[in-house]
Amino acid sequence: MSLAEKKARQQSPPIPDEWFRPLDKKEKNAEKVSRPSLSYWKDAWQRLRKNKLAMSGLVFLILLALMAIFGPIFSPHSVREINLPNQNLAPSATHWFGTDELGRDVFTRTWYGARISLFVGLMAALIDFFVGVIYGGIAGYKGGRTDSIMMRIIEILYGLPYLLVVILLLVVMGPSLTTIIVALCVTGWVGMARIVRGQVLQLKNYEFVLASQSFGAKTRRIIRKNLLPNTMGPIIVQMTLTVPTAIFAEAFLSFLGLGIQAPYASWGVMANDALPTILSGDWWRLFFPAFFISVTMFAFNVLGDGLQDALDPKLRE
Repeated sequence: MSLAEKKARQQSPPIPDEWFRPLDKKEKNAEKVSRPSLSYWKDAWQRLRKNKLAMSGLVFLILLALMAIFGPIFSPHSVREINLPNQNLAPSATHWFGTDELGRDVFTRTWYGARISLFVGLMAALIDFFVGVIYGGIAGYKGGRTDSIMMRIIEILYGLPYLLVVILLLVVMGPSLTTIIVALCVTGWVGMARIVRGQVLQLKNYEFVLASQSFGAKTRRIIRKNLLPNTMGPIIVQMTLTVPTAIFAEAFLSFLGLGIQAPYASWGVMANDALPTILSGDWWRLFFPAFFISVTMFAFNVLGDGLQDALDPKLRE
C-alpha cells in the first residue's frame, strides 16, 4: 500500500456504529427463492393437475384401459356366446348393457371393442411417432436440398385423400386388424413429421447444438441427444391427438363393413349391427358403442389440449 493511500485511509471518517445492526426478519427473506426449483416435467405435471377437464379425461382413459383389460373377467358371458332365447334383452342385473340380436352380452362385447379400439389407436400413434420423428428430424436438421426433396414427398402424401387411401388399401389387402393399422399409418405420420421438422429448424442453430457439432458429434447423436428431447412436448401432444383420430377411423371403417369382421367385437361393428334395430326400440345396442366412441375421443382431445398448455415453456411461471 502506498503512502498516499495510507494517508487517505487515516483521513477518512469512521464508519458509524448504526451501520452494523442485525437484519430484521423481512430483510433476511428478501433474497429467498419464493418458488421451489422444479424440473421441466415436474412443472408440467403440476400445471396439468390444475386443469380439471384434462385430468378428468386422463382418469376416464385410465379407467377405460383397466376395464378393457379386466372388464370381460367380471362378466360370466363370453364374447362369442350365442343364446337366441335371450336376444335383444334390455339392460338388467344379468346383462348390464343388454344383449344383441344373437343373445350375446353387450357389456362383454363393449370391453372387447375397447381393446381393439385402444390397440388400433395406440399402434397408429406409435408408428406415427417413430416414422414421423425420424423423417421430420432428418429433414429439419439436414436442410437444403435434402429438406426440399423430403418436404415435396410430404406435400404429395398430404394432398392425397386420407380416407380414400385407407379404403383402397382395405379393398386390396382385405379387411383385418393388421390391414387397418397399416392403412391408417400410410399417411398418418405426415403431421408428426411436419411438427418435428419445424421444431428442429428452430433448435438446430442453438448454442448447445453448435457445441455438439464443434466436438464432432454425428448427426444421429445430435438428433437423439440434443434435438429430440427438446421437442418432446409437441410430439406428446400430437400423439394424444392421433389416437382419437385412429379410433374414429377404425370405428368408421368397421361401421362400413371394411374393418374388423365377425366374430370379433368392435365399437364400429356393434354400431353397424345395431343400426337396423334402432327403430324397434332396442336403443341400448347403439347407445353404448356410440357413447364410448364419443367420450373416448372427447377425453383424448381435452387431455391433448391440457398437455399442450402444460408443456408450453412460455407459460412457466
